[in-house]
Amino acid sequence: MNQIEDALSTFNSGVYVVSAKRGQEINGLTCTWVMRVSLDPVLVAVSVGKTRYTYDLIKEGGAFAVSVLADGQEDIGRFFGSASGRDTDKFAFYPHEAKATGAPILSGCAAWLDCKLLHSYDAGDHTLFVGEVVDAGVSGSPALIFKSSDFA
Repeated sequence: MNQIEDALSTFNSGVYVVSAKRGQEINGLTCTWVMRVSLDPVLVAVSVGKTRYTYDLIKEGGAFAVSVLADGQEDIGRFFGSASGRDTDKFAFYPHEAKATGAPILSGCAAWLDCKLLHSYDAGDHTLFVGEVVDAGVSGSPALIFKSSDFA
């Protein structure tokens, strides 16, 4: 690892499944690059790789959801981070529901956000999608904190 990667590896983040819906298609992917960007209105940003299936669904569906994984849900994070939604219906394996935007939200998570897409910004090999939070919920479970050793 080089100095830049060493420095970036000290960043703390949660583990999230970012999901979207386009027509009848749904998909989600594991993401650690999620952040709040505004208090009023309440906005969050997610960084999604341009080659990902979920990227297309967010861009064309106009919405996304963020499921904040709970401590102990490393298996869900690994699955959504390794299986391709182009080949596998990932949500067939885990209970979920849809709220205001129709984007799937995983059951049993620490929290969830349902977001209407407002902006997208090119960011190298990723795109920053900024969404307005239109609905949210919490379970009371502690959030999973990302450790690379759990996902290697």
